[in-house]
Amino acid sequence: QVQLVESGGGLVQPGGSLRLSCAARGITFSLYTMGWYRQAPGEQRELVAGITSGGSTTYADSVKDRFTISRDNAKSTTFLQMNNLKPEDAAVYYCNADLARARYYWGKGTLVTVSS
Repeated sequence: QVQLVESGGGLVQPGGSLRLSCAARGITFSLYTMGWYRQAPGEQRELVAGITSGGSTTYADSVKDRFTISRDNAKSTTFLQMNNLKPEDAAVYYCNADLARARYYWGKGTLVTVSS
């Protein structure tokens, strides 16, 4: 019943941009902290960006000033605008919904490839 569906991944050249979307169904979206995580081959999943129900944001140091997380509660959707992409940004990006650190939901991921 709960669905988080990511979209917007693809192949981009270094320096390019992508905008990821995560559409949520089956949750009271406005109550959740939303986050974007990524996982590269052989690496652990890491937090890229998060946005609380109140709009506070957090970013991994590696993406500060390049990525922007936002949310549209009316559309139950969170976004990750990724600019100036670097090869090290290549990963599967996952959407996460977190209710008071008690309930967690994950999307299936969308692949971002950064290559010349």
